[in-house]
Order: sequence, then C-alpha cells, then structure tokens
Amino acid sequence: MQIRDLPFPDPGTPDVRSGLRFLVWLGRRQLGGQLASLVWGLLHFSSVMALPYGVGIAVQSVVERSGTGLALAGGLIALAGVGIAAGDTMLHRTAVTNWITAAARTQQLLARRTAELGSTLTRRVAAGEVVAVSTGDVEKIGWFVEAVSRFLAAALTIVLVCVALLVYQPALGVLVALGVPVMALGVLPLLPRATRLADVQREKAGRATELASDTVAGLRVLRGIGGEELFLDRYRRASQEVRRAAVRSARMWSLITALQVLLPGLLLIAVVWYGIGLVGDGRIDVGELVTVYSAVMLLTYPLRHFEEIAMAYSFSRPSARRAARVLSLERTTGGVAKAGAALGGDLYDPATGLLAPAGQLTAVVCGDPDAAGRLAERLGGHPPEPEGLPSVLLGGVALDDLPLEAARTAVLVQDKDPVLLSGTLAELLDVPASGAVPAEAALTAAECDDVLDALAQASSDEDPATAPITERGRSLSGGQRQRLALARSLVADPEVLVLDEPTSAVDSHTEARIGNGVRTLREGRTTVVFTSSPLLLDRADRVVLVHEGAVEAVGVHRELLRDEPRYRAVVTRDPADAEAPPDGYVAPEGSDGGPGPAQASRTAGVGIGIDIDIEETA
Repeated sequence: MQIRDLPFPDPGTPDVRSGLRFLVWLGRRQLGGQLASLVWGLLHFSSVMALPYGVGIAVQSVVERSGTGLALAGGLIALAGVGIAAGDTMLHRTAVTNWITAAARTQQLLARRTAELGSTLTRRVAAGEVVAVSTGDVEKIGWFVEAVSRFLAAALTIVLVCVALLVYQPALGVLVALGVPVMALGVLPLLPRATRLADVQREKAGRATELASDTVAGLRVLRGIGGEELFLDRYRRASQEVRRAAVRSARMWSLITALQVLLPGLLLIAVVWYGIGLVGDGRIDVGELVTVYSAVMLLTYPLRHFEEIAMAYSFSRPSARRAARVLSLERTTGGVAKAGAALGGDLYDPATGLLAPAGQLTAVVCGDPDAAGRLAERLGGHPPEPEGLPSVLLGGVALDDLPLEAARTAVLVQDKDPVLLSGTLAELLDVPASGAVPAEAALTAAECDDVLDALAQASSDEDPATAPITERGRSLSGGQRQRLALARSLVADPEVLVLDEPTSAVDSHTEARIGNGVRTLREGRTTVVFTSSPLLLDRADRVVLVHEGAVEAVGVHRELLRDEPRYRAVVTRDPADAEAPPDGYVAPEGSDGGPGPAQASRTAGVGIGIDIDIEETA
C-alpha cells in the first residue's frame, strides 16, 4: 500500500478487545510494509556495523605498510557507505509510509464509527476524548506501528554483530556478548514506572482537552452568566497538573536515556582496558582492537531503538486503548425489524406523542430551541436518550430496529447548523438520492438564484456548478449557506425529511418563497419542519405545539394562533400574547399571524427582497 493509494477502499474490521490487540491488528494489516522496512533496516544497520571492520583493516594495513590491505579497506568502507545511504533512504521512506498508513487506517475507522453513531457518540464518550483520539492519539499509534520494524532490524543487527565478534576475536567477543544484553535490558526495571507516569500524563492531558472542548462549546453561555473566569481557573489548574505530570514523566525518561549512554560507555572502558592488555601480550593485533572498539561504539546507534520502542509503546498504549474504546461502541438497537418491512407511512414519536402523517407537511413549534434540536435527532432514528425513551416509528416499524443505512435513507435530518464540505457546487449536490428531484428544481425551491449568480462570478468558466465552495462555505453568507444546505437535502428526496429551522438566516420575503417551493417540491412526501416562523407555519398542512416534552396542541396555524395562548406567545415572540384573546377574536383573512415586535428585524428587508444574514458571528 502506497501513500498515493489512500484512503483504503476498506479499512477492515479491527480487533478492539484491548489496546494491545488493536495495535497487533494494525501491524498485521500491513505486513508487507513492515517486511520492507525490516529488510531496508537490516541493510542500513549492517552497513553501519561494517564500518569498524573496514577501519580495523585500514589501521592494521598502515601498521603493516600493506597497500593491498589499505585498498581493500577503502573499498569495504565505500561499499558500506553506499549501503548506509541506500538503506537509510529506503528505511525512512518505508517507515514513514507505515506510520502514515497506520494513522490513516485508524482515522478511517474512527470516521466510519463516528458516522455510524452520529450525535450519540458524544453522549457516550466525552467530546474532548473524541478530539484527542482523532488527533494526537492517531499519531502515537502510527509511531508504534512503524517503530516495530526498525526495532526488529536493530535487534537482529545487534545479534549478528555479537556473533561476528565472537568469531572474529573470541577474547573480546565474549566480553561484548556479555555486556550488550546488560546495555539492552539494563533499563528494563525502570520501564514500568516510566509507563505509569506516561499514562498519568496522558490521562490528565485528555481531561484537560475535554475541559477545553466543553468550555469552548459552552462559551456563549458562560459569557452570559459570567462564568468565564471560573472555567478559566479550572482549565489553568488542569493545565498545571498536566505540566507537573509531564515533568515527572520526562525525569524518568531522561534517567533511562542517561543509562543508555552510561552503560555503553562502561562497556567501552572495559573493552579498551582488557584489549590493551591483550595487545601487550601479543594475543591480538592493534587493528583487531580498533575493530572491536569501533563496533562497540557504533552499537549505541541500534541500541537507541530499544529506548524508542519502549517510549513508543508506553505512549501509544493509552492512545490505542482510547481508540479501541471508541471503535467498540455500537449503535444500540431495540430488536430486529421484520424482513421486507416497508419504509413508509406515518412518522410517530411515542415519547412526545408527535405524529407526522405520511405525505403531509407538518410544522412543529417548540418554545425551547434545544428541545427542538433533540426531538429532530430522535425523529432521525438516532438511538434513544439515556433515559431509555422508546424508538420513533415509521409506518409502525421502529427506526432503531432498522439497519443504520436503511434508517438514514428513510429519514434525513437537517440540523440548525448544516455543514458544507469544500468542493464544487456539483460535488456538494452529488449525494445519495432517489433521482426524482433534479438539482435545478431543488435549487429553485430553495431560492438559490442569487447564490448561483455569485458562484458563477467566482468560476473561471462562469458555470456555477464548477465554482469552488470553501470549507464550511465560509465564502458565502449565512443565508446562502443555509439555502444551499436545504437544496442538498431536497435533492436527496428521502421518504421523510426533517428540517430544523431551515430559514432562520433569510429575510421574510425569501422565506415565504422557500415555504412555497418546499411545499410544492415535497408534495406527496412526508416533511417535518421545526420552526416558529408564521410564514412557514401558515403553509403547513398540520401544526403541532410541543411543550415540556409532550404534544400540547394540534391544528392549523390560524386556529392555534386564535385558540392557543402558549402557541401565540411562541410564534409572536411576545410573552404578553400568552393571555387569551378577547371574545370574538378572529385572525384576519389572508394574515399569516404577523410577527411581533421582536421580529421586526427579520422583516426589515421584505419590501426590497434583501437576503439578511442574521447569524451571530464569533
């Protein structure tokens, strides 16, 4: 697998029984890359360790005044240099490929699981932990996977060097063979404590990330209640805990690094001390002593990979454990749907009593926007809330009992803040769809004419379909983004379309035309619109008032406006309207209920057709 071939057509089914099993699974999924890295690593390390032999021959040739030996040493050193260059280049290439492919596979698995779980993911796992897993943890997992092959190459090279020294010079070879295991394993007793300290640091860093994520998500509320300083103090304390944990962990790793330098140094002293005595006794040549000394000195290079693999494992283990925890989450289901169950009919929520008859446009009015958003998610077939609320039914079939793909195909939810991905307009509208609604009809119903004109001006060939749309549609106004998202939902043409405040960022004149367009285009299909706009409510076949988690009134807009004080208060944005109207009050013919004083800003552009972007900016 090459980097240019990413993403994977199928990242596979991971073993998520534990973090270690997940790491092993990742390594087995890319055995070819691991083997290639191992081979190039052996070439690189063996070439490095061949240098002492060439240097030893050169020194001995100088002592013996042998030109032939000196030429042989030069050729050997040159050949080792070529091996070092080629091996290092390809080792780095294959190692980085292993790192990136392992990280990419993990990210694909996380993205797939996130898409399957939807909004329920953050109900079961803290948002900060999700962020930590998908960013820093992915890199650490990839680091360990790619470090394994380099470690194995280094370990095999060390074994080969010890065997070669035993054959080349048994007297010194025995000393090296005994000293190398001590160098490699001397730090082993310190690794458990170092791993524990690293785990503590990661846990504290994860909690700090969660706190930061939750604080940012609720920043607007915190500003409203004056709680910024309180949460700032909490994050400051959490940050200091992370710093202290990192310092403690760094001290332990610095001790391990110091031992990795000290132990080889002691072995070098022993080799030189013993070797000088052997040279004085005439048992070995000076060149042989230089060879053994150089070999021991260069052994510190592959020995570093013992420390690296220990660090990589200690840092990646908690990361892999968190990733496995997220990947092990499953979409809960209440049972198994009957085979061949038709995905159609009335949409009914037993928890609230909300009924959306098949083929009709149903408007839902909620005084609490957050409650409206949660109800919209439930209607989309997301798993029940922690309280165990019953599943929404479509034609008598529980959405939770349907396969995820079938549930998402049957019911599409567009939330308050739909996301536009970067790309062209054609790519934006290229979504799984029934094919019954052409893109042109959806754009017309969503009143996107001015958006198309703006995109055409930005396109090199004046074709809006090829015009680029920046990430999240930042180059567009809030009203334009909202209307393009609505057009995308209309193109999908699901059996049931749930829209949560689809016109909150457009002016009333445009809103009225959108209401007519959606009603016409979705005729015969079930549509649920969460809104408090009189312009949309007056165009609905059925209006439902939901208060405190239950249906309180059902009817058409004008009847509810006349008979239901609470409905009138929500629609007009005026608490005074909660009082009952005078006896004999009748909504004026042709009236849509009219906006209250608080809605004046929304209707300011009606006369001249201005698209007012009223979204809040940070």
